[in-house]
This record gives sequence, C-alpha cells and structure tokens, in this order.
Amino acid sequence: MSGEHTTLVLGAGGHGKVVLAALLAAGEPPAGVLDDDPGRWGSELLGQPVGGPLASCAAGAAAILAIGDNTTRKRLSAELGCSWRPVVHPQAWVDPSARIGEGAFVAAGAVVLAEATIGAHAIVNTGATVDHDCVVGPFAHLAPGCHLAGGVAVGEGGLVGIGAAVGPAVHIGPWAVLGAGAAAVRDLAAGVTAVGVPARARDDG
Repeated sequence: MSGEHTTLVLGAGGHGKVVLAALLAAGEPPAGVLDDDPGRWGSELLGQPVGGPLASCAAGAAAILAIGDNTTRKRLSAELGCSWRPVVHPQAWVDPSARIGEGAFVAAGAVVLAEATIGAHAIVNTGATVDHDCVVGPFAHLAPGCHLAGGVAVGEGGLVGIGAAVGPAVHIGPWAVLGAGAAAVRDLAAGVTAVGVPARARDDG
C-alpha cells in the first residue's frame, strides 16, 4: 500500500483498534476513525483522531465496519451508504485462489487456504485458520485461534468462538454460536448455541 489515506475505520472500540493496526501495519493510515459514542470524539486511537458519528461517512466513501458484533455490522451495512472494502493484515496468509468479500477483515496470523470464501463483512480474527473450500458467510465471526477444517460452511452471522474447532464438511447454521474451546463434529442448526467436546446444543431451559 502507498501510505495514502483512503479508508475510513467505522468503530473505535477494541475491534476498531485491531482493524486500524492492520491498516497502519500495511502502511495505509486511515482517512479517519468514526464512532457513534460522543465520549470518544476528540480522543485518539493508536495516534489517530476519533470523530463521529458513523453517519457522517460520505456516500461512496471507502470504509470498513470495525465493529465486533455481527448483528450491528449487518444493520449498519444496510444503513450507511459507504463503499465497503476488505482489509487484510500484511501478516495474514491468504491463498490467491481464496475470495475475500467486501468489508471483510482478516487479522494478523490468520490463514485462508485454497478456494475458501470469506463473505461480506465477515471477520477472520487473530490466528484463525480457514482450510480449503470453506465458505464463511456474511457477517460471520471466526474468533481468535479457531480452526475450520476443509469444506466447512459457516452461515450468515455465525460465531465460532476462541479456540474452537470445526471438523471437515461440518455446517454451522446461520446465527449459530460455537462456544470457546468447543469442537463441532456434526452440523449445528440455525440459531443454536453449542458448547463442549464434542459440541452439543446448550439447554437454557
């Protein structure tokens, strides 16, 4: 990257800090950092001034939603008229045949292998691995240190927790949650929360 200020970072919380660090590591300082919390306006994030609100992002401006919550990213992607761009940390490894969707983020130490697809506004967080032919849906989040075997599918808004593992060709349903450290060896239905080794749907009743 050229050092030009081209991308707005939308969100000044913890995930915003990680996304901003990736841009800075790539030699691309942001065009700005915006947040909806007035308490953050006028502060700095990694030396970059924070302004707001998010709606002040000009129509068509290049931006990334640097917000960890999957539901919030989905809502804001529809509300804001930005031009969403992906951000890949220079210390991530992405196979040339992999596809990275608009507004997606791939963090430091992450690995995305051959013919994998990362959907729009999805997060592949620090040290997560995505093996061949995986499909990670839009607005999904692969937490730090989780691992997807080959052919895994994670539905829209799915969350694979810290250190979790998903076996070959297993499907994680839309908006399902696989808990931290869990191991999914069979498909998870949409919207369920599963924990343990092997992972089983949690009974909150």
